[in-house]
Amino acid sequence: MTNNDILRRIRYTFDFKDSTMVEIFALAEVEMNQEQVVAWLRKDDDESFVELTDTELAVFLNGFINYKRGKREGAQPAPEQRLTHNIVFQKLRIALNLKAEDILDIFKLVDFRISSHELSAFFRKPGHKNYRECKDQILRNFLKGVQQQVRPSDTGQG
Repeated sequence: MTNNDILRRIRYTFDFKDSTMVEIFALAEVEMNQEQVVAWLRKDDDESFVELTDTELAVFLNGFINYKRGKREGAQPAPEQRLTHNIVFQKLRIALNLKAEDILDIFKLVDFRISSHELSAFFRKPGHKNYRECKDQILRNFLKGVQQQVRPSDTGQG
């Protein structure tokens, strides 16, 4: 999954307008204009498509956390220069205030089975002996499950 895919899925799932997307970036203390956001959301084969960098997605996810949970006091976290699916998954978990059981329930919505031990391995530090890399399939199924949870009657974008 590309950063642009992740951004598109989040936007679709939560039915964010372009102006809300700009507002989410602003919550991470980064000014973004609507044209830039629209360029990231375009299809990959569109001539005005722009690839979303890891740092830009990290800024969005930090803003998404602030949007969903409120802005915390003090300095905002610096956006990561390199994002992995594990970091994206962790930021989404924080933004949506999900516990392990909630995530397992989300996976069940898309008939994807995973144990709590497998799940916890995604949230470990990379050097930990039980750390496991979050692959596209895991993140894609998680985002699909969140979409089904938030928009249950909508079978659109998959």
